[in-house]
Amino acid sequence: MSTISSLGIGSGLDLATLLTNLTTAENARLTPISTQQTAYSAKLTAYGTLTSAVQTFANSSTALTASLFKSSTATSSATSSFTATTDSTAATGTYNIAVTQLAQAQSLVSGVQTDSTTAIGATTGGTRTLTISQGTGTTPLTISLTDAQTSLGGIRDAINAAAGGVTASVIQASDSSYQLVLSSNKTGTDNDMTVSVTGDDTLQSKIGYNSTSSTNGMTESVAAKNAELTVNNIAIERDSNTITNAPSGVTLNLTGLTSGTQTLSIAQDNSAATSAINTFVTNYNALLTSMNSLTQYTPVATGVAQSTSNGALLGDSTLRNIQTQLASAITSSQGSSAYPSLASIGVTTDPDTGLLTVDSTKLSTALSTNSAAVSQMIVGDGKTTGVATLVNNLNTSFLSSTGTLTTATTGINNTLKDLTTQYNDTNTSIQDVIARYKTQFTALDVTIQQLNSTSSYLTQQFDSSSSSSTGS
Repeated sequence: MSTISSLGIGSGLDLATLLTNLTTAENARLTPISTQQTAYSAKLTAYGTLTSAVQTFANSSTALTASLFKSSTATSSATSSFTATTDSTAATGTYNIAVTQLAQAQSLVSGVQTDSTTAIGATTGGTRTLTISQGTGTTPLTISLTDAQTSLGGIRDAINAAAGGVTASVIQASDSSYQLVLSSNKTGTDNDMTVSVTGDDTLQSKIGYNSTSSTNGMTESVAAKNAELTVNNIAIERDSNTITNAPSGVTLNLTGLTSGTQTLSIAQDNSAATSAINTFVTNYNALLTSMNSLTQYTPVATGVAQSTSNGALLGDSTLRNIQTQLASAITSSQGSSAYPSLASIGVTTDPDTGLLTVDSTKLSTALSTNSAAVSQMIVGDGKTTGVATLVNNLNTSFLSSTGTLTTATTGINNTLKDLTTQYNDTNTSIQDVIARYKTQFTALDVTIQQLNSTSSYLTQQFDSSSSSSTGS
């Protein structure tokens, strides 16, 4: 069989153009699928944008907790002597504070040695046990020492390596005057130290210490003391300079003695609540703006193609349901008669846009007048009541692994997978059809070429026969 290097060469027909036109016509079967893929890909991206905006809003709604509405600030009249922090249980008011003694930690010092490297214990080749006890309820620090570790430097290093609530150091007073210093890491008289060495009487005589003994190797250089102060003339003694619940909900940090009686003022602080409410409003408006963009519609005249600027989620029921439910929760009545809704504290909804606005003066007045009522309206019981609680519950239902947004996104992904399969199957079918056309056209070209050749041959034969007959 003859071969054809290019369609139409053998037949003289424009089979190449015909095949191209047929290919274009067949490929048109992919266009509806591609259009759907583009639309669903845009929806998938839009749902990612929506989910992100909902998550940001959810973060600001969960930040609205009851503790925000119980915040307070503490102001000291003698900051060089004491400062204070508060928690949500602190009551507002003014307290008289007088600090007469700071808590301090005990320090012990050994006798003088000529250097810090010579062993001062018995050199028997064995080990001994150093035990440092502090008060009651604390596990004693127990350290095994070799002969070489009985030097002042060796004892220091062993104690510090054990990290047991005691700090050791060696102080050099002169060229040949070294002393070991042990300092408790805890203040207060309950943390007095007792130092003992078993298995080495020599070392015991050099660094042993017991406040009840008269034959100690170490002496007390700094006595342990408890903090002593009065709060509204009530005497308080603690083993630390951090004083809790005096008064309740307040933590005092003592740093110095006071000159006479000073004051501590506890005042309500609405800044955190105000900031959280404003953030809630800002993020809700951002979410609503995002929703409006995703559902944007540009009207066109009858018969004119829809605008390409239309939102990818135009007419999407999932988005509309989310928007409707959130708007309903935000405008719901949840509180007492004093402040039944967000609008009653100055957070109102624009009837034209749905966006929230904040009347800062009205909000400040509400928080200053009755922050508990505002908290009741916004937070409620934290389970089923309160504007923020309702919003939190909705956001959870939207964002959870089985929630509305996840389900919708999963559905779109599944549709895209199906469209990819459909596109690939259709494309394979098209390639098969085109291949069949090409085979048929090639066969047609060859056949016509052969017929043309046969026709030419027969014509030549007839012409030759005719010429022979005429000549005879």
